[in-house]
Amino acid sequence: MNDSSWGAPPQAGYWGPSDQGPVQGAAPAGPAYDAHNAQQTRPMPIVPDVPAHGGDQDDDRGAARTGGPLFRDETPPTPPHQAPSQNPQNSQEPMTSAAQPAPAPQKKSAGRDLGAAIGVGVGLGVVIVASLFVVKAAFVGVITVAVVVGLWELTSRLAERKDIKAPLVPLALGGAAMVIAGYVRGPEGAWVAMALTALAVLVWRMTEPPEGYLKDVTAGVFAAFYIPFLATFVAMMLTADDGAWRVLTFLMLAVVSDTGAYAVGWRFGTHKLAPRISPGKTREGLLGAIAFAMVAGALCMQFLIDDGTWWQGLLLGLAVAASATLGDLGESMIKRDLGIKDMGTLLPGHGGIMDRLDSLLPTAPVVWLLFVIFVGSG
Repeated sequence: MNDSSWGAPPQAGYWGPSDQGPVQGAAPAGPAYDAHNAQQTRPMPIVPDVPAHGGDQDDDRGAARTGGPLFRDETPPTPPHQAPSQNPQNSQEPMTSAAQPAPAPQKKSAGRDLGAAIGVGVGLGVVIVASLFVVKAAFVGVITVAVVVGLWELTSRLAERKDIKAPLVPLALGGAAMVIAGYVRGPEGAWVAMALTALAVLVWRMTEPPEGYLKDVTAGVFAAFYIPFLATFVAMMLTADDGAWRVLTFLMLAVVSDTGAYAVGWRFGTHKLAPRISPGKTREGLLGAIAFAMVAGALCMQFLIDDGTWWQGLLLGLAVAASATLGDLGESMIKRDLGIKDMGTLLPGHGGIMDRLDSLLPTAPVVWLLFVIFVGSG
């Protein structure tokens, strides 16, 4: 999920607390940042602070661009060849040609191309639902493709921004094997595939010079756990008799949680949840996510899951809201460290695949475990 989906947008150019100064990756000062028209994975320029002089900092855009006077009560400097006027009324006269009226406050903007985001979301939903209820194995293929693309995005950003070269080939092959092993052999198969993938990363990197070996293999093992291993729990959900409904419930709760955070946080959000990590998220948005997810969870467990009850759905919704929020914040930490806004540009209006998987990946094992506890694994 994205930072703008939780509450009122931060001030222009703000990506952290004001006492920390400009932060690498900050959006340029000016009108609301249009992520659709920007190259998402490029580092965003650092803009020097503009002295506030009444009103919101968003109204200081003119001064940041021109370096000239902006506000009506500023007096332009007197040219050296002119003496100051002796008429005391002159000091009260409004500025004319040198003055630039302060622009009107900007309306709230999500910072995304909403039309493109909705279109891409609907398209992905159709593909997911069709593969879930037509052939289960086809959905395993969808998971595998998402995992491989997510690994490519993460390793590409690590190489671009930190010069960390996590080996993609063993990660992609091992990640695909991990998902398939989890679907065919369950948790044991997933753990064995994870161990073999980590070993393959260690060996593959030995073909390169030793400089940077430790950081490269560490990042590779992290990527193997973070993306394909956590995604394997979605494949394991699918193996139950009502597996398609379990996966659909998992996806619906994650989407509803994010929608609740957006709706409540955007309208009522005033208290920042984690300003150093994600300035757009608010406590009110978190409460909205919890409320929406709990209601949806009660309905899904009661009507979609075999032997499920509404009270189990309440707990499931609460757990999804918490894990989805932590997953969102976790990826935000990675992006702050890398100095980027999105992991990629593959999905218009959304960013990259990883910007859609950020809350799903850590939520998958939580939902899988609760399903096993509440209604069993079959």
